[in-house]
Amino acid sequence: MAGEIPGVDVIKQSVVGQPAHHLVDAGTDAGLVVIGRRADLGWAGPSRIGHIAHAVLHRCPAPVAVVPHG
Repeated sequence: MAGEIPGVDVIKQSVVGQPAHHLVDAGTDAGLVVIGRRADLGWAGPSRIGHIAHAVLHRCPAPVAVVPHG
């Protein structure tokens, strides 16, 4: 993925520990933090996010994009 969009640096990193904590820390130096969530296939109610996305949205200093997948 890195290098596919001119002028955009993409950093992929594997870490051990609490995901929300690492994502919030990464947001300190990021222009955008992108996280995924499961698509609610077959769910008739409103879209929901998980606890990790919820924590990152509330604590991250950078803008956050939550992208459904699946």
